[in-house]
Amino acid sequence: MKTRLIVFAFMAMLVIAASCQNDGQIEFNRFYSNGSVVYQAHCQNCHGAKGEGLQGLIPSLTDSIYLKNNKNTLACQLNSGLKGKITILNKEFEGEMPASKLSPLEIAQVLTYVTNSFGNKLGTINTDRVNTDLAKCK
Repeated sequence: MKTRLIVFAFMAMLVIAASCQNDGQIEFNRFYSNGSVVYQAHCQNCHGAKGEGLQGLIPSLTDSIYLKNNKNTLACQLNSGLKGKITILNKEFEGEMPASKLSPLEIAQVLTYVTNSFGNKLGTINTDRVNTDLAKCK
């Protein structure tokens, strides 16, 4: 009986500990869920519900290599738009992505969503990071 009580108490503590989230996980979850809403409102029409893009016209957002290699310029690309040639998944695209009218917070949220969806796993991009990256835009 005593052993069962100890095992039950230990299991209850494990369940409680597993359900607790640290501040970083809470921030990630908040940015990710809000980023989903921003994506649906501002990006999904062109890039698709699953980030698949539009054949040869609009690049997909499933290339984690591109996103990882350009993580420091993604905020600038969203804020200022993107014009000219770009290679995504070994396909060249040449067109224009218009500048967004998103706040730094919305940019951080949507970038957190995109860089952690569609097969990507790059972690939280917070507002401080976005502001730093935007200050370096050319």
